[in-house]
Amino acid sequence: MRDYISPDSMDFNSDYMMINGQYCRTVFLRNYGTFVDDNIITELTSINKNLMLSIDFIPIPVDEANKDVDNILLGVQSDKANFNRRQAQNQNYGATNYDLEQREKEILEIRNDMRYRDQRIYDTIISMVITADSKQELDNLTESIFAKASENSTAQFATLRYQQLDGLNTVLPFGVKRIECYRTLTTESLASFMPFHAQEVSHPGGAYYGQNAISNNMIFVNRHSLLNGNSIVLGVPGGGKSFMVKEDIVSIFLSNPDADIVIIDPEREYNALVKAFGGEVINISANSPNHINAMDMNANYEDEGNPVTTKSEFIMSLCEQLLGTSADAKDKSIIDRCCKNVYDGYIKNNYSTQQPTLKDFREELLKQKETEAHDLALAIELFTDGSLNTFAQPTNVDINNRLISYDILELGDSLLPVGMLIVLDNLLNKITSNREKRRQTYIFIDEMYLLFAHQYTAKFLYRIWKRVRKYGAFAIGITQNVGDMLESNTARTMVSNSEFVIMLNQKASDVLELSRLLEITPNQTQYFTNKDAGQGLMKIGSNLVPFVNKFPKDTQLYKLMTSKPGEAI
Repeated sequence: MRDYISPDSMDFNSDYMMINGQYCRTVFLRNYGTFVDDNIITELTSINKNLMLSIDFIPIPVDEANKDVDNILLGVQSDKANFNRRQAQNQNYGATNYDLEQREKEILEIRNDMRYRDQRIYDTIISMVITADSKQELDNLTESIFAKASENSTAQFATLRYQQLDGLNTVLPFGVKRIECYRTLTTESLASFMPFHAQEVSHPGGAYYGQNAISNNMIFVNRHSLLNGNSIVLGVPGGGKSFMVKEDIVSIFLSNPDADIVIIDPEREYNALVKAFGGEVINISANSPNHINAMDMNANYEDEGNPVTTKSEFIMSLCEQLLGTSADAKDKSIIDRCCKNVYDGYIKNNYSTQQPTLKDFREELLKQKETEAHDLALAIELFTDGSLNTFAQPTNVDINNRLISYDILELGDSLLPVGMLIVLDNLLNKITSNREKRRQTYIFIDEMYLLFAHQYTAKFLYRIWKRVRKYGAFAIGITQNVGDMLESNTARTMVSNSEFVIMLNQKASDVLELSRLLEITPNQTQYFTNKDAGQGLMKIGSNLVPFVNKFPKDTQLYKLMTSKPGEAI
């Protein structure tokens, strides 16, 4: 900039100048037209050449502006009356002057805007200095800028003649205006020329989530700064959602030693990453030696009242899932009674003895005299003493690791709904336990649409989604089947209430659904429609920020996080 303010040499011609051997030209916006695209300044400044652009505006006092507008309107109406009188003298009664009619209409609109919409009036100059290495390049660049301006609006740039030095002084940041190329604009019209329309998010202590696609500034999001830290990651296969989630996991793991991370992995995508960071992969299936006790319950399971009451509701949902039908009033009473009985000794011993299991619960059912209790015991026998009894054993996995992944790929159709429900309940135990230890918990649920395919898992997930914030935890859902998931009213509520939503490339039908649900404009949907992997739109609180997230491929970390065949470890 100093070379322009105090150059070694300057030479001025009628329509260009030479500064330190560089060819320069000052141009200005001469004709603003009736329509101006609000991206015109952004597009002009995005040209990969050295440019200087200046927007100078002077507010006109309201009383003076009203007087000027009234005088102009009076003059136009006088010209219009004189025209009509002349036409009447020539007996040409139907003639009208289109230019005068249009000017009167425009001035009346400006006056109404000032009086009823609180619009101000500004004298405005928009000028630009173009630089190039040769005269031919300067001429070509000038034509390119003029063409770009006329493409996006009816505005027209023009070259200053014999005023190149005055134009340069006007563009430079002196705060002086040496050229008389004013145009009167309202507040609304002037706003079209403001290039600073990008929303920026940079929370103190936030994690990195790529670059703003408009400004190229880095995006930093701190979930603690939002009303709730729950988030949803949406995208078609190949859109980069699992990579972005893994990047998030690594960032949390490395930056926050007081945080535990738990992953529900139905596609076995996270094993390599988890093992590389010393985490625990828990394989859950009918044949796995790993067991999670469905009856696990710690002392912090419920905030208020008796935790057995809340656990009883979970066991009711579990039994209904096992039965494949809703339990009636008698069944619910029996289940509640048996739950209290099997937990009675455990609670009296201050949660220090071995926890009861589903086998203990079934034995308690058999002790009851009602036939309905024996029917319930028979219905759940397959899952307590039969071949699908993996959740009826005492828990034998290490859930104290900072990084845990539940690999549920091999659960099978029969155990999947039950397994998902029990894993979620196990997570609730970990969350409530961590709260007492003042540790944060991040829960990543991949292919979340699977949970909404079953009534009871959907209801339980919704309950967790609402409660985790007060436990110092955050829930993150990842899914590719956006349309299937949004068919559930519960899922729609969860998405709309999540403060942090990452939308990567979407199908056309899903774009429409998301735009309606999250109030996204058609211009904003372009950022997550037909985009490459790692590009999309983020909803961060009330902000909608387009982003690009690129990661160097020649790194070990990239190989751990990518899912592309031939690139992953």
